[in-house]
Amino acid sequence: MQPIKSVGQPAIIVAPNGARKTKADHPALPMTQQEIIDEVIACRDAGAAMVHLHARDKNGKHSLAIDDNLQLYHALKERVSESIIVQLTTEAIGQYSPSQQMALINEVRPEAASLALSELLPIRHHQDTLNFDSSYLDKASDFFHGIAEKGTIVQYILYNQQDLERYFAFLEQGLLPTNNHHILLVLGRYDKHQTALPHELSPFLQERLLSHNKRWAVCAFGKYEHLCLTASMIMGGDIRVGFENNHVNHQGTLASSNVEQVANLAETAKQLGLATLDANHFRQLLTA
Repeated sequence: MQPIKSVGQPAIIVAPNGARKTKADHPALPMTQQEIIDEVIACRDAGAAMVHLHARDKNGKHSLAIDDNLQLYHALKERVSESIIVQLTTEAIGQYSPSQQMALINEVRPEAASLALSELLPIRHHQDTLNFDSSYLDKASDFFHGIAEKGTIVQYILYNQQDLERYFAFLEQGLLPTNNHHILLVLGRYDKHQTALPHELSPFLQERLLSHNKRWAVCAFGKYEHLCLTASMIMGGDIRVGFENNHVNHQGTLASSNVEQVANLAETAKQLGLATLDANHFRQLLTA
């Protein structure tokens, strides 16, 4: 088995608001442009190396509209420069097509973007891992390679073992680029109660993932988020934390903010003897 890239050096990614939540879910959830920018800066100062950014429209709804994303992205970059990696989401939430998702990233050209394989290359029949909708295949592959060549760090979101199998198949076929590359493993998204448990990471931890020499991260829905992310760090993964997935801290009480969640994980990493990465080091590893 090849050595894992930078074992003992996890990066913390913060996902402060997500697509669906509002202040009715948590009063400190950032929704306006200024709230999002202020929260990102505070999370950076608490130890986050990357932010997973969801733009909202004037009504506070999740938006992949190019203008909404351009405005937020550039306003944030003006404040943070290179001190935190800014990743744009392309989450469809059943409202946006693959063409719209691709257009967003092609127009904004962010330094990082998250892309769900199950959205960009939807499967026809879930019983068959490789029976995907081939109508998008060439277009999606050109898109993946094109944005990576332009310097965008592409994070491939995988929700289950089926997604992982498809990911490796696409990679072996050359449909996905090998540069500017990151993986996000999602725990608990399709659980009845959207509550992940640490052991749910185990099926993902195949030898080919651990010997793949590409960095991977975990996010986890529900109140055991901190435990799941601790398991990820121990196994050599990066972590994504924030109100998008969970509002409860590691003590089982309501977290006051995304900043608290980031700080708690930074402290846990320290107690485990793990040195968390800053944005510059994380960026270098992802683009190597």
